[in-house]
Amino acid sequence: MAWLILVIAGLLETAWAGLLKTVAAKPAPGLVALTGALIVASMVALAWAMRTLPVGVAYPIWTGIGSVGAVAVGVLIYGEAISLTTVAGLVFLILGMVLLGLGGNH
Repeated sequence: MAWLILVIAGLLETAWAGLLKTVAAKPAPGLVALTGALIVASMVALAWAMRTLPVGVAYPIWTGIGSVGAVAVGVLIYGEAISLTTVAGLVFLILGMVLLGLGGNH
């Protein structure tokens, strides 16, 4: 269950990180409030996952999901360019998350 909650926390981080670009361009009160709510929800879910998972596993995986997700949002929603170097970086991030998950103290 902790792993599922951690993935949800990472997806919530992806959502608020993606919204930041829109909020920066057009800081409408509703979008600012939604972004804040997503930040809080992401942190609460991360804390919940950390009840079971060690911080050295949960935190890097949470940030990794958010990082990979933010790149995906940038490319798919905002039309940002992606290079082969960026793809290689994403592969290494994902590999690092998998290795942390497999080798962590849980």
